[in-house]
Amino acid sequence: MTMDMFLQHLANGISLGSLYALIAIGYTMVYGILRLINFAHGDIFMMATYFAFFGVLFGMKWYVAFPVTIILTALLGMLVEVSAYRSLRDAPKISILISAIGASFLIENLAIVIFGGRPKAFPTPPILTSVVQIGNISVQRLTFMIPIVTVALLLALSYLINKTKTGMAMRAVSKDHETARLMGVNVDRTISVTFGIGSALAAIGGIMWGLKFPQIQPLMGVMPGLKCFIAAVIGGIGSISGAVTGGFILGIGEIMLVAFFQSLTGYRDAFAFILLIVILLFKPTGIMGEKISEKV
Repeated sequence: MTMDMFLQHLANGISLGSLYALIAIGYTMVYGILRLINFAHGDIFMMATYFAFFGVLFGMKWYVAFPVTIILTALLGMLVEVSAYRSLRDAPKISILISAIGASFLIENLAIVIFGGRPKAFPTPPILTSVVQIGNISVQRLTFMIPIVTVALLLALSYLINKTKTGMAMRAVSKDHETARLMGVNVDRTISVTFGIGSALAAIGGIMWGLKFPQIQPLMGVMPGLKCFIAAVIGGIGSISGAVTGGFILGIGEIMLVAFFQSLTGYRDAFAFILLIVILLFKPTGIMGEKISEKV
């Protein structure tokens, strides 16, 4: 493989890893607050692509439809939290897990009924998807934009969590719900805001996923959702920097697997699960995770 080809694949790997990282942050934020795996997160990501699709279809300019999509998706995430999780907050963990899986199936099947099962072409503005030639390397502008957007959002999220009252409330709730409530923190609102932020990041990831792979359908969130959950576990679930690290490892690893071992292209999805098994065998808490004792 020539250096040009390697750089081409590396650019694609970083771009894909950035998308995984954005979606994985949503998983790890919710887990950090509730010790809950939000299995509906991948389906919220899918819904974002449909919000954007119909926004453009009904006459909105893409630069209007995309921000509206982010807001609607954040509200959807908060609605899922209120309807599926809030009443079970003090219930056994298995009850919340079953509710999460049920919410995922409900969103998927509602999408099939409302939108139909036939794939649709995602709107792709030429200014975002045009190809840029750098030497012998041809890449979409979007390939450069995705990592930049991911890093910018990560910095903004880091500022929110570490420098604002909302972030302080999130950190307090992640340690102990009851103590945070006694200290005057509105726990329900803090958890809803966490779901909203995670869903907004999933929406941004969904929009960029649709631009990069411009075909959407109701079950498109299943495999990316699983992979982003795996990325969060690999990096250390509960750690935002770990989720980003896991996303980049998974994205770059997938692309390089296909590039260097073309005969294994059909096993691309299996790579994520094999990597997960290896990580769990040697470092069960993930690369950047800390040992967390579960409350009884």
